[in-house]
Amino acid sequence: MRNGERHQRIAYLGPEASFTYLATKSLFPNEELEAFSTIPECIEAVSEEKVDLAVVPLENTIEGTVTLTIDYLYHEADLYIVGDCLSKIQQHLMVHKNQKDNWQSIEEIYSHPHALAQCHKYLYYRFSSVPLQRYSSTSAAAKLVSENPDRCIAAIGNVSSAEKYDLEIVQKNIHDFQFNHTRFLVLSKSNTRLPVDHSEGKAKTTLMITLPVNVSGALHQVLSVFAWRKLDLSKIESRPLKTGLGEYFFIMDVHADENGAMMKGAMEELAALGCNVKSLGTYYTFLTRE
Repeated sequence: MRNGERHQRIAYLGPEASFTYLATKSLFPNEELEAFSTIPECIEAVSEEKVDLAVVPLENTIEGTVTLTIDYLYHEADLYIVGDCLSKIQQHLMVHKNQKDNWQSIEEIYSHPHALAQCHKYLYYRFSSVPLQRYSSTSAAAKLVSENPDRCIAAIGNVSSAEKYDLEIVQKNIHDFQFNHTRFLVLSKSNTRLPVDHSEGKAKTTLMITLPVNVSGALHQVLSVFAWRKLDLSKIESRPLKTGLGEYFFIMDVHADENGAMMKGAMEELAALGCNVKSLGTYYTFLTRE
């Protein structure tokens, strides 16, 4: 996926071998990939035009929404979604090869908070007394383990991170549910779209909607705007506005093109109802190589 001959610079949540890296590499195999330590750093890199695009996680089938991504896009950044992708997630327990015979006596386990949560049952029944340490990404946790050969610590992550940092996988597929996928967003400063080639070919638009205050039945009215037009909502979720208790904005994914007649009518009606609507753009979904 390239624009002309110039290589694009793509930010991702690193370091190399993270799940986000694998998704980014699958989407952009020929582009320049640049690792950042946090999701906000990835988003700011696009906002400040240090990179062309950023790939960040949005939601997981087990743990749900990555709220940091949603909140940052609403409160801090003015970016668009130009594509998204779904990647299969498999979590493994890994240790330094010096500790492969001692792994049942692990002293601490490191990983991204979502990865730890995805393996809750395994960790509860197998390592209930072992401290769990939250880390910025699964690959960063693997890197930490690789740098401490004398410590009996473990990381949870993917096969690529074990290979990258020369770790020993001592338990495979420790996630609680086998259907474990993560959805990643491709973000841009311009409202464009990744080419439809190799995508599912169905347009999707993400909206962030703030309801008018003190209006009874406001959410029902908003949903009716889409219902009578037969616009399919694949997701609706609320997040705090951070202005007071009980005040929220809503994220909605609509299976329609924002330039279509029905969507334009819906946007006009939402404005007439007094809603504040921020469109993150129309885009297509891609399946990454597993």
